[in-house]
Amino acid sequence: MKSLRLLLPILFPAFLFAQTTEISLSNNMVIRESCKILPGNYSISPTGEKVACITISGENLVVDFQNAEMRGAPEAVLPNQFIGSAILIKGKNITLKNARARGYKIAISAENVEGLTLENCDFSYNYRPRLRSIREHEDFSDWLSYHHNEQDEWLRYGAAIYLKNCARPTVKDCKVTGCQNALLMTGCNDGMVYNNFFTFNSGLGIGLYRCSRNKLMHNRLDWNVRGYSHGFYERGQDSAGILLYEQSSNNLIAYNSVTHCGDGLFLWAGQSTMDTGEGGCNDNLIFGNDFSYAPTNGIEVTFSRNRIQGNILRECTYGIWGGYSYETVIMGNYLADCKTGIAIEHGQNDTIQRNLFQDDSTGINLWARETQPSDWGYAQKRDTRSRDAIIDRNIFMKTRKPLKISNSQNISINGENLFVDFDKLLETPKPNENLKFLRNDLYGTEARIAEVWAKPELAPSKNINFSYPGKEPEHPYAALNIPFNELHEPDSLPDGMVAALPRGFPHGRRFIIVDEWGPFDFRRPIATLDTMAGNLYSLVLIGPSGDWKISRMEGVKSISAKKGKVPATLTIERDPMSDAVFVEFEYSSPQVLKTVLGETVPTGKPYKFDFQRFEKKLDWDIQFFESKDSIPTAEVFQGKALAQQKSSGLYYAWWGKPNELVPEDRFATLATTNFNVAPGEYVLELSSDDGVRCYLDGKLVIDHWNIHEPETDEISVKLGGNHSIRIEHFDGGGFATLDFRMRVKR
Repeated sequence: MKSLRLLLPILFPAFLFAQTTEISLSNNMVIRESCKILPGNYSISPTGEKVACITISGENLVVDFQNAEMRGAPEAVLPNQFIGSAILIKGKNITLKNARARGYKIAISAENVEGLTLENCDFSYNYRPRLRSIREHEDFSDWLSYHHNEQDEWLRYGAAIYLKNCARPTVKDCKVTGCQNALLMTGCNDGMVYNNFFTFNSGLGIGLYRCSRNKLMHNRLDWNVRGYSHGFYERGQDSAGILLYEQSSNNLIAYNSVTHCGDGLFLWAGQSTMDTGEGGCNDNLIFGNDFSYAPTNGIEVTFSRNRIQGNILRECTYGIWGGYSYETVIMGNYLADCKTGIAIEHGQNDTIQRNLFQDDSTGINLWARETQPSDWGYAQKRDTRSRDAIIDRNIFMKTRKPLKISNSQNISINGENLFVDFDKLLETPKPNENLKFLRNDLYGTEARIAEVWAKPELAPSKNINFSYPGKEPEHPYAALNIPFNELHEPDSLPDGMVAALPRGFPHGRRFIIVDEWGPFDFRRPIATLDTMAGNLYSLVLIGPSGDWKISRMEGVKSISAKKGKVPATLTIERDPMSDAVFVEFEYSSPQVLKTVLGETVPTGKPYKFDFQRFEKKLDWDIQFFESKDSIPTAEVFQGKALAQQKSSGLYYAWWGKPNELVPEDRFATLATTNFNVAPGEYVLELSSDDGVRCYLDGKLVIDHWNIHEPETDEISVKLGGNHSIRIEHFDGGGFATLDFRMRVKR
């Protein structure tokens, strides 16, 4: 009997796990055996930026946290101040399940672990930066750059989960919200990522770098977004639900909900391809996903060869952006309410087949620019013409401009494409070579159809089939009846969830509301500005249903209501004698709430939120000088100004010359202002690229005089009465920005 007990752990490893006693967590602990963690909350703070609090090391281990939670920072610490890592995993065939960790720069990291499994873990509310973009305009310091990760550069952005060189990883049934990045993978192959909820993060849902043959399936990846202000700007700032970078090939991306993200999917071949012209993020199958409501692109695939099939793309700026795509198949997708359904610059041998375009401004746009950037190795070593595309058996319903083809060669628009109710069927801004338009069905006015045949560049043909109004198409969706053997439909997972927004959940780009900590998640009430006219503000109160009342007001002349129920609209008139308006709301609800920092507000407990604006306009005198040095000295401002101007605000983004008299690179900017303000404490924010210095009443308060990408410096100061500000700035080359903001500190 004794010998049998010794054999049981070998024959049945689950027997050993079942007999494992529970242990408590402590800082710097190394777990080397399968175990269970005593449930509870553990306050375990990292001792350094690159330090892991708990290490799991070994082979064939199962560690069950039983929903125990690690906390790396006190509640008063803001998310942009989180440091360190909660858990580091090393070894082989390790399973971590039911773990919770919050308040860290990296919740969990694993390197060179073969057969890693993360199951039913919650790594929400870890690192995320404070965003600087405001309602009226974006701040360029918020832009992300994932272009390099050979030296783990992505770690500067933090991650709930960071996997490096892990073969066959499995991540399933996990949750991440309230972070910048949910799951980042570099050098990981043959993995399975499914049934996860990576939503409402300010950077990426899933990011892959040099990762191939992975399956990303049945995941909820909604609202991974930044850089959007409805009605003002739609930038995305390189946030994305799914990111594929640098030679990530043969991945399957299927049956995911990836809505309301900066880009739904962002695929880029990588710097190595840009330098050599070789490789790419190739042969990925993107099938059956919902990429709707993207501020920029539902799908962006560049410098690569891929298959995009059966996806839903609604209300995107671009449904599919395929810059420099080649041999790419775009098939059976639904593209509706987009500014442009499919846009491809410099594409070769692409097939656009059996897609349905509905209510788009432009259906398909193919074009080539006259020149290529001289510093792109890709452009020097690859064919970059726009050529040899096939547009076959698509349907265009109520699409204002179905086709825009420019400076392209051998484009074939044939195979019974169906065009119904259009304004301008085919626009050709620049001449094309061998543009064919054959065997298509047209349902529009006779004059609009006649415009097509008036184009001299169109290849002549007598076998064109078209129809005039009065004869409706018998089978308007017949072109989408795709034979089964052409679908290449991947099998869904037997235990894969239906990843879709719940019925009745808010949807549409107007529900992308981004504040300083990222996208609003509808788990608490907020007051958001709808419209503004002079001193009048129209607010919308949205969130869980509940009662609200105003508890405090400053700088308000009148208000349309002082209590009510959420949702609600409210009109506020600012006192014209005040530079600031502040309204504090007190709210109670029968539901449990979550704050922006992830803290729980119990049922019935009062919750306060506010609306505030600072409207003080500063009159700036701005001068531009030539800077011969990459990092100039203060003497650069002693010469004669090349140009000068006045402005009521200091917000600049320069891709070229700031003025016709000023060089594109190596210039300096001097901005000065005098102002009067009510006594109080204020925050000054200054974003720059490159160097900047700020003097308040002659005293240097910000000194960031070096070459850098867009970054933001801020200080808190006490002001009252008359003051002066002097800002010195220089551009060392390339893009430049200078942005000053001021607000009341509360």
